[in-house]
Amino acid sequence: MKLGMFGLPQSGKTTLFNALTRGTQPIGTVTGRIEIHDATVDVPDERVDVLTEMFNPKKKIYAKVSYADIAGLDSGVGKSGISGELLNKLTQMDGFIHVVRAFENELVPHPAGSIDPERDILTMENEFILNDLISIEKKLERLDEEKRKGGGRDKSMIDREIQLFERLKACLVEEKPLRTLTLNADEEKTISGFGLLSRKPVLILLNLDETQPVPEIKPMFENTQIESIRGKIEMELAQLSEEDAQMFMDEYGITELGLNRVIHLSYSLLQLISFFTTGEDECRAWTVKQNATAPEAAGVIHTDLQKGFIRAEVVSYQDLIELGNMNEVKAKGKLRLEGKEYQVKDGDILNIRFNISK
Repeated sequence: MKLGMFGLPQSGKTTLFNALTRGTQPIGTVTGRIEIHDATVDVPDERVDVLTEMFNPKKKIYAKVSYADIAGLDSGVGKSGISGELLNKLTQMDGFIHVVRAFENELVPHPAGSIDPERDILTMENEFILNDLISIEKKLERLDEEKRKGGGRDKSMIDREIQLFERLKACLVEEKPLRTLTLNADEEKTISGFGLLSRKPVLILLNLDETQPVPEIKPMFENTQIESIRGKIEMELAQLSEEDAQMFMDEYGITELGLNRVIHLSYSLLQLISFFTTGEDECRAWTVKQNATAPEAAGVIHTDLQKGFIRAEVVSYQDLIELGNMNEVKAKGKLRLEGKEYQVKDGDILNIRFNISK
């Protein structure tokens, strides 16, 4: 899972990137260049800690999430289309975090001259919409030419694609991102190679100062979440020791680190869940999409497990904690054998039975 972080200049994007990743990227500098900084962090999950204490493995491994701090994606970049390294990076993202400035600071002027989160949200939405519109129009031109020339694919197939891309274009012309459309599996497959930016889910983070109230701003489009965060405080917390950070949090009434909250929001945005494996060597959390089947989860661990999948031994985390150990789980009939159609649940503990000769 990888989320790209972007925002207008002086939005506090890099401050939040540093808070999330405990990084030290320079802040407050605007070079105008395309710069992308990547970082991978552990997903905090107390269930991993509990399972580690219970099974005493040699090591514990949390699930991972990656963030990319994207500089150079500013107002106006969509007029001629996003291209080159920046577009390649953007299309590789599973979703986006749009950092929107909501704090006032006379020493840090807003590039538009005033603080207006709703305006800034629409500004960047429109950049993605415009870039996608350029791509869709070029695709429609190629499809029309293919249909006129003939001699290739069946015309009915070309017509279906034209209808699909005309539908996408109509959405964009109405200044709506493509993530507002409901597409079937075949349609999703058809557009999957285009890297359409406005199709990707977005988490909007309103960057507040230390004391200001949270503004009431509702999502303007589907598949969009809006949350608030106090970026400066969060970055300061990320640089402190655990003990000092707790004292700081108590003083400001902060109940959860922004790092933890944003990761959990990221999971929700991308429809992800965690399952676990345990053993003498390691206790580990793995990430899969909601409704992933047992063989798909096995494939996340290793492709051989998916190829040779026979059954999955499944125990829910909650059952294990309530009963205290695996012996009690088995005695109470809570250890289940599930087949290829089983959809993995968040918190499942899996042991995959497989035969590599299959």
